Amino acid sequence: MYLSELLAIAAAACIALSGMLIGELKGRVPLLVLTRWQMIASFAMTGAASLVTGGWRTIEPWQAGSLALSGLFGIIIASTTYFAAIYIAGARRTALLFSLSAPFAVLFGYLWLGETVTGQQGAGIALVLAGVVLAIGGPKEGKGRDLVAAHSVGGRLALLGIALGVVTAVGQALGSLAARPAMAAGAEPFTAMAIRSGIAAVFFVALSALPIPGLKSATSFTMRTRLIAFGAAFFGIGLGMSLLMAALVNGNVGIVSTLSSLTPVLILPMVWVRTGHAPSASAWGGAILAVAGIALISL
Repeated sequence: MYLSELLAIAAAACIALSGMLIGELKGRVPLLVLTRWQMIASFAMTGAASLVTGGWRTIEPWQAGSLALSGLFGIIIASTTYFAAIYIAGARRTALLFSLSAPFAVLFGYLWLGETVTGQQGAGIALVLAGVVLAIGGPKEGKGRDLVAAHSVGGRLALLGIALGVVTAVGQALGSLAARPAMAAGAEPFTAMAIRSGIAAVFFVALSALPIPGLKSATSFTMRTRLIAFGAAFFGIGLGMSLLMAALVNGNVGIVSTLSSLTPVLILPMVWVRTGHAPSASAWGGAILAVAGIALISL
């Protein structure tokens, strides 16, 4: 197997593990506090890696602008709603909803870039939607069986979690669209992520100065909680997204996009190990359908 494909699969596994860790923080760390921690940690890690590789010298001003715009949609907006969706709907359902970014990318390419939608891509979109509906609308699972946070959701709260997952997918699709020209021109992956997460870190640090509830917490956090948050940042925005961008440098975009979308499948055995209960057949079936749909869209 080629290096790009291995990097894409590794990125999917890292993002799945990050989602699991974020789920562990529900009820311990306020959402916006967690987001600020994640952005600062991610910028520190990717910025340091960029200094080691010398990537800062490879970025042109127009690339920095493209990546900053990508950071607005893909990090500031999408990451915040992603964390919120995990808190509300759990890591597994959020990972599945995240797969909707592929259909949205096709839609935005059609609307703004004049790209055509083939019959194969249309079938792929239908499979992704079917997978999401099957997994989310499947039989209810017992407490702790499905969600890392060991809670069940229903009614309006469930709808809110789904809505946040959809917003995450839209933001990710827009972020990828904005970053595409810079990455195609040879932007170094760690530097690209440092710019994206750096913009977000500045935003959330500045936001913390405002008197808005939830931006600060009077609670003192344990070292274990901080380590979990740092681990989530390391595996998610830091390592996972950098691996994905590295895979896109020389890899086939369709294959990389498909393999990196394995997150909803890879997270299922993690949920199984964490909770001690196997996810339902509808969860497995929905995740596999979603990945198959992304394959049709991307390849």
